[in-house]
Amino acid sequence: MVQNLKKGNFEANLMTIVILSRGSCGLARCTGRYLVSMAAADLLVIICCVMLNYLGSLYFPFSILTYYHVCSLKGIMNAAVVDCSVWLTVAFTFDRFVAICCQRWKVRYCTEETAARVIMTICTVSYLRNIPRYFIYEPVIIPSSFPGCRLRNVCTKSPWAVYMWSGTALTPLIPYVCISLLNALTVRHVLVASRVRRAFRGQGGDGKQIDPEMENRRRSIILLFAISGSFIVLWITRVVDFVFQEILLDVSHNVIVSQVGDMLMYLNSCTNTCIYALTQAKFREEMRRAVTQPIHRFLKLIKK
Repeated sequence: MVQNLKKGNFEANLMTIVILSRGSCGLARCTGRYLVSMAAADLLVIICCVMLNYLGSLYFPFSILTYYHVCSLKGIMNAAVVDCSVWLTVAFTFDRFVAICCQRWKVRYCTEETAARVIMTICTVSYLRNIPRYFIYEPVIIPSSFPGCRLRNVCTKSPWAVYMWSGTALTPLIPYVCISLLNALTVRHVLVASRVRRAFRGQGGDGKQIDPEMENRRRSIILLFAISGSFIVLWITRVVDFVFQEILLDVSHNVIVSQVGDMLMYLNSCTNTCIYALTQAKFREEMRRAVTQPIHRFLKLIKK
């Protein structure tokens, strides 16, 4: 079942990247950039964290994946791709906040070039920040095999303890607070703007005509809240576990809660495709076309 779920998520994220890269879903160019980068980061989470780390360790406990240097590099990749996925969600939320609430900054910030620079910065910083993780592993000799790896006891050393704690705070505690705050500010701005525009249009007519500006905002808000809301719901277990263990210093560590938090965290990388399909009619149309076109071409070849 896990293998089938993993395969389906892999194909769904790959199809999402292809469809969004074509730019035919009616989205703004900067929005398309963020969504493509988020889908690519989610795909890397599935490959690195689920396929290579979890399934690889489960089915191949004494393979090249457990070799000391490979294991150390795998630790960097796992943390970096999760950081990319999380902070790209924050960047997308901030971009939509600026587009909806800050009209003065919209023209300068919500551009394809700015999105590309933000995405590149997030990816670069995520990988550079996790390079020290290479040194938290140490080799261990496995009988009749090559050297494996295990975690060093670094928590007793102050610099390493600060580094590990700050890494957990950066992902997901700070992004969680940022996304929640940005969504709250966006909701407040939209409610106030809706009342003002409704009152203004009510004075100038019957108030029943469709407002194109509010329709565009409504579609943008649905996509924003679906993506960021999914992140908030699926990361809440991991955030609560972090708060109790690291901030409140609760020594009664619950392994089941940690495992459930990890499962929901990885599930977050699989939900965006469903969100696009449920909220974007043009995305559904493009997905249907991508599935049916090969079948139609195959049938035409048979007829010929």
